[in-house]
Amino acid sequence: MALRNPISHVCKHALSSSSSRASAVSHFVCSRQSMPRRRAMATVVPPVTQDATSSKGPTAMVFMNMGGPSTTDEVGDFLSRLFADADLIPLGRLQSYLGPLISRRRTPKIQKQYAAIGGGSPIRKWSEYQSSEMCKILDQISPETAPHKPYVAFRYANPLTEDMYAQLLKDGFGGGKGGRAVAFTQYPQYSCSTTGSSLNELWKWRTRLEGKGSNTDPSGSITWSVIDRWPVHPGLVEAFAQNIEAQLATYTPETRKDVVLLFSAHSLPMSVVNRGDTYPAEVAATVYNVMQRLKFSNPYRLCWQSQVGPSAWLGAQTSDTVQEYVKKGQTDLVLIPIAFTSDHIETLYELDQEVIHEAGHPGVKRAESLNGNRVFIEALADIAFKHLQSGESCSRQMGLRCQGCKSERCLESKRFFVGQENLLAVR
Repeated sequence: MALRNPISHVCKHALSSSSSRASAVSHFVCSRQSMPRRRAMATVVPPVTQDATSSKGPTAMVFMNMGGPSTTDEVGDFLSRLFADADLIPLGRLQSYLGPLISRRRTPKIQKQYAAIGGGSPIRKWSEYQSSEMCKILDQISPETAPHKPYVAFRYANPLTEDMYAQLLKDGFGGGKGGRAVAFTQYPQYSCSTTGSSLNELWKWRTRLEGKGSNTDPSGSITWSVIDRWPVHPGLVEAFAQNIEAQLATYTPETRKDVVLLFSAHSLPMSVVNRGDTYPAEVAATVYNVMQRLKFSNPYRLCWQSQVGPSAWLGAQTSDTVQEYVKKGQTDLVLIPIAFTSDHIETLYELDQEVIHEAGHPGVKRAESLNGNRVFIEALADIAFKHLQSGESCSRQMGLRCQGCKSERCLESKRFFVGQENLLAVR
């Protein structure tokens, strides 16, 4: 079922200026936080073309994420791409040999895991739904950049970045016609292994499909900007906080205040952390802001999940943390997937069917994922609206490389996206 139009109660004259539109966005996030959430399936959105009329539109809004196989048959290709990506899993000079070897050996096991959660990842369904609903809001609050066309680009699963870019060109963006696109990372906290890898892939396909071009001569190619991180946005924080409060309400009033909140995020190899990656600090910032919103009502810890391989990874591991607390008699625990914007294998299988099941205690539970959370979707619209109004091509942070970065591809990618601000200024 489609969700009710979230802005039907806002007067049209409230959209007549930038200041009033910004107030309207804030009003959506604040006024609807207490409304009940309903699940909905992705809707089909008709394509837009460059002959659509508005002062600065149309605008392509590209949701970027790791992605996941939608069927068990796609698992092998998904793992092959994942283990071939040195930005995510650095295997050194033997990457081209070890990557395929590891992916082949893990495919049968991972296929069973996806079969156990329904035969595939729901991340595509939720990504398409979230982007579509966000664009509906943007069409109302930012008419000068409308219509807003939702796209999804996954790093390791369909729809792949190159397929998304080909669809952009087919829909009339670029290819001599110009147009604007926003790469909106769905990793709220920046990491070179996630956001960085996705943007490097986008830059690669931009170069292949539209040429190297120039940041001073648009020559009819797409003008890109990037929303590269948003770890402490108030709407993101509010959505997490409401989901935590809903799970805490399932405990008795006598035990509720002693429930331990375990925020869980995907781990990183320590080689990436020691290089200077900002991800651990940004995840911690999200956690602290959520706890501030909750008025530090409960004890809490941050832990890390999904370690792969024998090398050192950032810890403490989520599975070990839960087991140790249960052994010590702390059996009321709420797991919160703090770095994910929807359900996928790490929540539905790793947390629900491994960590919680192995804990063997009914007091160990998980907060609901963001999925179709209306507060979250309105937060996405607010982030996108402010980005479109800012005239910036990316954050100031994105232009600064990690202290130990040696990647020339990363350098060229960052130069490209930072330099796109020259083109935004003349749009």
